[in-house]
Order: sequence, then structure tokens, then C-alpha cells
Amino acid sequence: MRKARSTTASSEATLTASDIARLADVGRAAVSNWRRRYADFPAPVGGTPASPSFDAGEVTDWLRRHGRLHQAGTAHWAWRHIESYQPATQISDVLIVAGALLLVRADQADPGGGDLPAPGQLVDHLHALDPTLAKLVGDVLPRQWTPQLTTLLHTVDQLGSERGPEDAFEHLHHRYVTSAQSLSGLAGTPDAVADVMLTLAGTGAQVFDFASGTGSILRMAADRALRDGTAIRCYAQEINPQYAMITLLRLWFVHLRARQARQDAEPPVVHIGDSLLADGLPDLRAEVVVSNFPFGIHDWGHDRLAYDPRWTYGLPPRTEPELAWVQHAMAHLSRSGTAVVLMPPAAASRPAGRRVRAELIRHGALRAVVALPAGMMPPAGIGLHIWVLAQPDPHRPRAGELLMVDATTASADRPPSEIVGSAWDSYRSDQYAEAPGVHRALPVIDLLDDQVDLTPQRHLPQGSALATSPAQVVAGIAEFGERLDRLKRTLPAVREAPEAPLREASQADVADLIRSGSITVQRAVSRSRSTGATISATVLTVTDILSGGPATGSVARTATEDSGPEVLAGDILIPVVGHTINARVATPDQVGAEIGPGIQLLRVDTTRFDPWFVAGVISRTDNLRVAGRSSSSASGALRIDVRRLTIPVLPLHQQQAYGQAFRQLAEFRSGLEQAAATGAALAREVGDSLVVGTLGIASPSSAHPA
Repeated sequence: MRKARSTTASSEATLTASDIARLADVGRAAVSNWRRRYADFPAPVGGTPASPSFDAGEVTDWLRRHGRLHQAGTAHWAWRHIESYQPATQISDVLIVAGALLLVRADQADPGGGDLPAPGQLVDHLHALDPTLAKLVGDVLPRQWTPQLTTLLHTVDQLGSERGPEDAFEHLHHRYVTSAQSLSGLAGTPDAVADVMLTLAGTGAQVFDFASGTGSILRMAADRALRDGTAIRCYAQEINPQYAMITLLRLWFVHLRARQARQDAEPPVVHIGDSLLADGLPDLRAEVVVSNFPFGIHDWGHDRLAYDPRWTYGLPPRTEPELAWVQHAMAHLSRSGTAVVLMPPAAASRPAGRRVRAELIRHGALRAVVALPAGMMPPAGIGLHIWVLAQPDPHRPRAGELLMVDATTASADRPPSEIVGSAWDSYRSDQYAEAPGVHRALPVIDLLDDQVDLTPQRHLPQGSALATSPAQVVAGIAEFGERLDRLKRTLPAVREAPEAPLREASQADVADLIRSGSITVQRAVSRSRSTGATISATVLTVTDILSGGPATGSVARTATEDSGPEVLAGDILIPVVGHTINARVATPDQVGAEIGPGIQLLRVDTTRFDPWFVAGVISRTDNLRVAGRSSSSASGALRIDVRRLTIPVLPLHQQQAYGQAFRQLAEFRSGLEQAAATGAALAREVGDSLVVGTLGIASPSSAHPA
């Protein structure tokens, strides 16, 4: 059995004060206090007086001697080594080297955790898999492993042995694309968006993404094909060399799984370069073309490509680069294939692009336009569009019609992928059934006016007819009743208790517990008002906390700014401002996310406190009087200061019993809110159905059976 390698920091790596705070699981103020109080605290080795950096090895040893080193897992250490790698400009390359090591382990069916192969051995093994991959990785490999890189790779190798090589690299990739180290906001396509795009694209033997980023869409396509037992070959082109190599690595992990499953699939092909100016695959005609290309790049080559043969539907105006990408997709599409591209909503209506839009729909190349809900991907306030394209074919079903889908009507019970998939399947069948307000097949002639506006909401007026059938409404009433019955059963079992432990329990001040270190309170990092380049990061919002959902918000930060506090299992999240105190324990979907503005994070010593118990007693109604202070909000909401509160002192086993009840109450409140929203929608559907006459009034005996 191999001996596990140490996952502590290398002596060549450096840490900022924020890094040290995360390692010790404290706030930055605590680090500043240690520097003042302890003469043996390591001296800075770099940085500036305002933002010093410290030797990672010295700091780790100091934290361990003083009993303050937080016991972080291997995944935490692996990413910390990567993001603190020096020089920082090589972090993307280091991630690629880590991925190459994990890929070799996966090919060897070796989980890792042992001796590292030499750089030359790593390249030789990659060459046996893919000479192109070997050359690309070889260009970023050093001749020998440095001490810093050795420690980093041992930690990554250990992570691979714990999670499996592919899962380990996917974890590191996720941390990369959601951090400042990616140096760009376009590296990843959210899974929910990729899911909708691939639902529309269908399957094919060749799948092509000509602006692949780090390969999120293609990896999902390859993974789906593997699960379905379908052999596909993935092709990609990407202008960013690091992103292209990450794409190739991610696709190779899936390809190795396909080989191990004895599926006859060809290895992935990835080219580096500008797809419009230097098409790396000019002869490729793929059955599926999918892409989330960059928007608004006006220096896309308009003058140099004026006579390009790809402009079958007209020369894209200089200010309409998206229409150049659309025609590039068409140029790579097979006769029977489908292209699906993500588009900014303005591209559906901008005057400059109306001629190209008109030609696309006149010839039947544009088959569908889908409006997505806002918030599915940055920028959060804009609902992007999806365009579905195919080679013109007058014999195709609904050849003279364009499908408009408004997926902004999606809900938790009916996600966008379900709405879009149902509409697309119906549209392609011989028995298309319109869903008023949701989707509609429009005759092309109705769109060929002086605007050629392809915005779905313009052609799908809400309320003109019912989107729900009478049978669905009646079934919805019965289902709603069952939902209320289930909801009632989620309430905790309680009884009268004249001598309940909480009544006589002594109280501990939260402020004292914070000073003792039993509880820490953290808030989102204040961002600078820099005019330089910024990166969009996904963060938890107050709405996410109250709904229990994953992070959906976004903040902008510069590439040099630290990320904010990350949520750990057992953390308590509390909105800073509110009419009540809503303390919720982080859900599994929220663990690992960064907290956004307006949120305070309470972290308790779980050997002394049960998080659900603490969240429950803090949320007590009377506490608002104690913890609430006037805020600047015009709504009269109060600013919550939890340091003013007290917590009952109980043995841990009694806290856990109460904590289970408080957890059930939180689930009950969440379910009640969802039921209220569902009930309101049901009431509207019943009322509308009664008005238009698709539902009638039942007799009293049938409406209320004995």
C-alpha cells in the first residue's frame, strides 16, 4: 500500500493574509491580531506593506505549533497549491500539468498517490495516447520537477487516489473557472444551459464546438453519448491555448471511459486558433454543431473576410459578429445535422442584422429561437437566446415555420430543458400542438416585415389563451391536495412540556463565544472600484439562502483581488438585513460557494454546538428586538447584529434533538413557500379555465364528496 504524501504547503509557495485566514478558518482580523501579539509569527517575504505575502511552509508550521491549523481536506490543499503557485501567470499551465498526470493515472487504471513519473515519462505516456496532446503538454512541462511543483503534484495525485483521477480534475477545473485565476469570464458554460443546448442538438457521430472554452458543452455531449452507448467523435477549436488544452484533457478522460467500456469511439480532436480568421477544420461537416461563442467582438475580421464563402446568407455587418458566428456554424453543418448556438437577445432585433436574419428564415436555415430565463449564466440580469439551425430542406416537417419558445416560464417543477425539449419534439413531429404563451410555430411570412424581430416574447403574448389543458388543471388540484398532506407531515412531533430544557437553560453571549473562538462571523469581501479588467464570480445571494438553492448571484472583481469567504458544511447563513432573522444551515449545493453581499456567515465549533440548534434559537422572533438595528432601507427592514444575542447552554445531545426539530421546521417553511407559489399559479389556471369555458362548475356533492 502506498504511503500518502503530505498535503501541507511547499516552502517555495507564498500566502496572503486572506490565504492564512482560510487555512486557519478565521477572519482576516484574527491574522492581523496574531502578527501583533506573537513575536514568532513569520515575517513577510514579499508583497507590499498593505498586502504582504508570507512563506507558506513557515506559516503552516506556525499554525500547527499554535494549534490553529484548520484540518482542510486534500481537495482544499490541492487547489490552494495551484492558486498560490508562483509565478501566477503560469497557473493555467500548472492546472494542465496536473490534468496530464491525472490522465496518465486514469489510463494506467492507477488511482495515484505514489511516486511521480518524470516529466519525460509523462510526455512519453501521453504520446502513446495522443501525439498532439503530448506536444501541447510537453511545451509547458519543465525539464525537472521543482520542489514547489513536486509538492503540488503529490497533493493532486493524492486527490486522484481519493476521488478518482477524472473527478479530481473536474473539481480543480470547477475551482479554476470560478476563480480569478482563469483571467476571463467565458471559460465555462453552466451545465443547465449546456443541457438545454444538447437537448435541442440531438445526437450525431461528429460533434463540433468552434469556440469551446474549456470544453463544458463537448464534455457533457461525450458523457451523454457514453451513457447512451453511442459512439461519437468530438471536435473543437479554441483561440486560448490553455483553454484548448483543458478541453482536450477533459474529453480524453471521457474517451478513456469509453475505451474501458469497449465502445468504438474515435479520440477527440482540438485545434488552437481563431475560428473565423484561421479555421482549423475547414472540411469538417458535423452532424451536431454547438457553441457558446464570445459576444460583441467587433474586431472579428470584417474587412479581411468580406468575400468569404461562408456568408451564404449575406455579409455580416461589422457590428453583428454574432451573425458571422452563426454562418460559420452553418458552414460546418452536415446536410442532416443541427446547429445550436447561444446568442445575445439583442441579436434577434438589431436593425443592422435584419437582412441576414431575413435570409436565414426565408431559406429555412433558422428553425427555432428560444428565450432562456435570466440568471442561468452571466450576465445574471439578461435572459440569453438559443438559435437552432439546419441546412435548408423544403421537405422537412414545418419547413415554412419558425418555432418560438419562451422558456422564461420555467419553474422548479418544470425546468427549461423540459419546456424546450417538449416544444422541439412536438415541432418536429407530424402532430404539432401549440402551447399558447409558451411555444408557437410561426409562418415565416409573418416575420418578414421591416424589422424581422425574432424575439420570442413578442410573438408569444401571455394570457391570450391557456397553456394548460383542462385535464392538467384538474390533475393539478388533486396533486396540490396531496402536496399539502405531505407538507403537514414534515412538521416535527411536539408535545406540551412544562419543564423543557430550553426554559431553564443558562445563556451564553454570542460576542463572548466569538472572542473565545467557539464561533466566528464572516461577511463578503468589500470590492474595489477598479476601472481595470474584472472577472465575474458566482456567489450566494440572500434569495439563494432563503430558497436553499445553489449560488446564482455574481460579483465583479479584479484578477488580483481575493475571493470571499467560502461556505463549509455546517455553516449558518444569515441575511444582514431583514424584517425577521432567517438563519439557515448551508445546504450541500451551497457548500464551497462564495458568500455575496448582504450575507453573514456564522461558523460554530461543532464539538460544542449543533448548527441547526444555533440557527433555530437565533431565528427566534424576540431576537429581532435585541439584534435588529435601524438600516437605511426604505422598507423598514433592520440590520441584524448577531453579536448582541445569547445562545442557551445545553449538552450537545440535547442540542442535536432540538436541532432536528428546527431543521424540520426550516424544511416546512421552504415547502410552504413553494406550495404557496404553486397554489397561486393553480388558482390563476382554474380562474382562466372557468372564464374561457374549458372548465365548468361541479355540483356540490361531486365537489365535496362525503
